[in-house]
Amino acid sequence: QVQLVESGGGLVQAGGSLRLSCAASGSIFGISWMGWYRQAPGKQRELVATIYTNGGSTNYADSVKGRFTISRDNAQNTVDLQMSGLKPEDTAVYYCNAYMKSFSQQWREYWGQGTQVTVSS
Repeated sequence: QVQLVESGGGLVQAGGSLRLSCAASGSIFGISWMGWYRQAPGKQRELVATIYTNGGSTNYADSVKGRFTISRDNAQNTVDLQMSGLKPEDTAVYYCNAYMKSFSQQWREYWGQGTQVTVSS
């Protein structure tokens, strides 16, 4: 069984920083990319950032460019999201996301359980 487990998040004042971490565990054959999505109340889930295993190329939503940094440790199967200059509009549930293959299943997307980030003004 393959799963993603997030940690971090919480309450922070505007302008502050938070770091989210996500670890993939289980019978992992391979990981293509890992990333973060978020969903604010009443809104659709949106991409925040992704990072690829090979080459480490990254992709960011325009709204977080220059403020958030995604990184990963391929050996540990982890991905982090360093968030700085947080704004109230960053308030959302943040979900870890990965495209992985286990030894018993084909390549597919996996989701973490989500972690709340709240930015007060």
